[in-house]
Amino acid sequence: MLQLSFVNFKKDSYILVEGKPCGDRFYIIRTGTVRCLRERPGAAVVNLGPGDFIGVIPCMSGHNQIETVIATSDVVAIAVRRDQYSELIQQNTPVAMKIIRTFANKMRTMNEKLTQLALRNVTVPSPAQIFQVAACYDKMGCFAPAVYAYYQYLKACPTGPNAEEAKRKFLALKASSGAVHFEPSAQDHVRDYPKGAMIFSECQSGQDMFIIQEGQVKITKVVDNNEVILAVLKKGDFFGEMALLEDKPRSASAIAFESCRLMVVNRKNFDQMVATQSQLIARLTITLSERLWAMERQLDNTSLHNPVHRMVDMLSLQLEKEKFFPSVGVKVQKQFDLTAQDIANMCGIPHDEQWSIIQDFLKISSIKQNGDGKILISDCNEIIKAAAFYRKQI
Repeated sequence: MLQLSFVNFKKDSYILVEGKPCGDRFYIIRTGTVRCLRERPGAAVVNLGPGDFIGVIPCMSGHNQIETVIATSDVVAIAVRRDQYSELIQQNTPVAMKIIRTFANKMRTMNEKLTQLALRNVTVPSPAQIFQVAACYDKMGCFAPAVYAYYQYLKACPTGPNAEEAKRKFLALKASSGAVHFEPSAQDHVRDYPKGAMIFSECQSGQDMFIIQEGQVKITKVVDNNEVILAVLKKGDFFGEMALLEDKPRSASAIAFESCRLMVVNRKNFDQMVATQSQLIARLTITLSERLWAMERQLDNTSLHNPVHRMVDMLSLQLEKEKFFPSVGVKVQKQFDLTAQDIANMCGIPHDEQWSIIQDFLKISSIKQNGDGKILISDCNEIIKAAAFYRKQI
């Protein structure tokens, strides 16, 4: 039987401290108010009250605290241990859904902020952007995502200014492109995608979420007619959940990084899962927590002015996502599936500036490349320590 405990905090006491270990619980405020703040320059101060949650992201993701929380009055809070979360979902589904929807809203807000700060893109998303996505991949010679995006542009903007060009390109490239699932069936709960195929385009409408059963998927945006890789997801990961939860257009594109098999979760399936599969909803909460934690770290990354330092910090972030913890005196190697250019793209470094910056990045003694140009770290501890030092200089 679920038994939750109540915790009392006096006014002006510290409930959570940024950078400290997460612990095994988060809190639901029952009475009183708190103030949440971050050390990052320009970070907003947030005030919360009854019914709000604190500490969910670090608790569920297993990372350090991402903010300091101070009681601005006497506070009574409900403490929820991580191992109680599945039972909480079973007995109080609205609580879990409030957390998930709050996360989805926060992710969209943070995604817009990261797009502006890291990628220097302040354009307003619209269906017309889908044509720019198609044209970018067409220029790159990646015809599967180009053809898919041309189709989605024609579907969204059949009389748009680029409709004739999109139609001509679509007809010319479709047969040899390898693009699939232009109009997937609602009954199609498992889909296979060959390497390079687009699953959905940024600014495309859609209400499906996906779970990777096999393979990998890259999440991308097109900025200034160039592809920027935001993340590479692996087996067991979720993506596309924001469109399902918020009923808004896709904020980024998803492309098969290698051949993959995906489970499709539509609105009906999702509602059934919420009611019957608490473990899956718990996993979704963990996934969203990990992404929000990574977004907070990426916002720290945008504050670094030296582009080489940003690349080192972004590489450290990839290790931190995998919960790599440095061990004193132990030298650990790590082979990545990412190239130096991928890391530069993640940092939003303009393509015409990347060559010289990458050369300086590769001069760092603990960073090597294998024969395929993928990054090999010879000493992970050194990368994490260097990145932490750079962030402290902000």
